[in-house]
Amino acid sequence: MKRNFSLGNYNSFGVKHKANFFIEIKNKDQINDIINNKKYDKLHKLILGGGSNILFTKDYNGIVFLNKIKGIRKISEDDNNVLLRVGSGENWDDLVEYCVKKKYYGLENLSLIPGSVGAAPIQNIGAYGVEVKNLIENVEGIFLDNGIEKKFNNKSCEFQYRDSIFKGKLKNKFFITSVDFVLSKIKSFNISYRDLKYLDIKNISLNSLRNEIIKIRNSKLPDPRDIGNAGSFFKNPLVDRTTIDKIKNEFNDLVYFKDGDKFKIPAAWLIEKCGWKGYKENNIGVSDKHALVIVNYNAKKGKEIKELSKKIIDDVKGKFRINLIPEVNVI
Repeated sequence: MKRNFSLGNYNSFGVKHKANFFIEIKNKDQINDIINNKKYDKLHKLILGGGSNILFTKDYNGIVFLNKIKGIRKISEDDNNVLLRVGSGENWDDLVEYCVKKKYYGLENLSLIPGSVGAAPIQNIGAYGVEVKNLIENVEGIFLDNGIEKKFNNKSCEFQYRDSIFKGKLKNKFFITSVDFVLSKIKSFNISYRDLKYLDIKNISLNSLRNEIIKIRNSKLPDPRDIGNAGSFFKNPLVDRTTIDKIKNEFNDLVYFKDGDKFKIPAAWLIEKCGWKGYKENNIGVSDKHALVIVNYNAKKGKEIKELSKKIIDDVKGKFRINLIPEVNVI
């Protein structure tokens, strides 16, 4: 256990806040040791994976668990599918690369998403027409208040758009230790997303599709290793038909997609229409590659980034009467 530990290297924004206590977790026993230690049981607890979906705005007065639980294990297999149990501290893109090499179909569209495997079900990550909820069988972990272990099946995870029970009522109360994925061994690709429709399905492979997605992501999103960011800062809002019609009356280039009985508008389109793309203010700004990405040029504290996000939220609400909701976990 480390005291007054800098989190600067453990969040993709690169802000320099500290944790009162910090520990790397490599197995379940370490979690139970802390839960059963009266010195720590009353402290606030925060679970940190890759640090790619979090914004610290102040020092954390509690314990930060850095998830380092590793391992990829085949649980079962038949002619059509394979069930993998993956340690929650594994790097997400390393898992995708592993599955592509093994010719397990399903995760390839989620290539290059930053973060850990344990964060995937929390956020219900998605990209290019695929959401991880459709590939998850079970999520296992430990309740931090009593050490009880539990396995959540897919339905009990309460997956929604960029949301789950782990992001809601169980936020920082349940330490995910492993995730079970059901992947296909039968050749199949999802290139329905508009950015992939140029591909010829007859001439692609798992590896070539992964490479195309990596190329697209690199062209749109700045690398956190070069400039601090957490990828998409906001969720794409869901609106009704009346809202769509009102916006279309003013903007004939409106982009939107049907989602059940609602319509999804890219938050980047709304932000760009408000003039924020490429904006720079002292040490922070908005990426000139993608309006959905708030970037940190040199800010040491996360408060500046939070204040910029608030300005963007207010501007979009004022112009379109639409509430942007952060996808990033603001601490």
